[in-house]
Amino acid sequence: MGIEFTEYSVERTVGRMPVVGNRQTVGFMHGGAYVVLGESLGSMAANLHAGPGRLAVGVDINATHTRSATQGYVTGVCTPVHLGRTLTVHEIVVTDEDGKRCCTMRITNLIKDMPAHAS
Repeated sequence: MGIEFTEYSVERTVGRMPVVGNRQTVGFMHGGAYVVLGESLGSMAANLHAGPGRLAVGVDINATHTRSATQGYVTGVCTPVHLGRTLTVHEIVVTDEDGKRCCTMRITNLIKDMPAHAS
C-alpha cells in the first residue's frame, strides 16, 4: 500500500499513501485503499490512547468518498471524536495534493485488556 506515517500522537495521527499502485481499473484511487489508510491511522491512534497492557480493536468503520484522486499522494489526518476508557471514535479526513477532500471516515475501536500469552 505504501503508507508512510508522518505524525503519531493521541490528538493527531497523519499518514500518506501513493495513488499509483492503489488505483481501481479506471485509474481512480480505490475506495478500499482509502479505508486501509483510515483504519491504519484510527487503529494506531486508538492503541496509543489505550496505553500499556491494553489493546484497541476495530468494531466499526464507515467511509464516504467525495472525490477521486488520480495521481500523486493522498494524506489522511486522524483526530479523536471520543476518547473513552473502553471506546474510541476517530474521524479521518483524506485529501489529495491540492488539499481537496476525497474521503471522510469514522472508526470506532473497543479497548480491552491485552490477552495473556500462552506459555
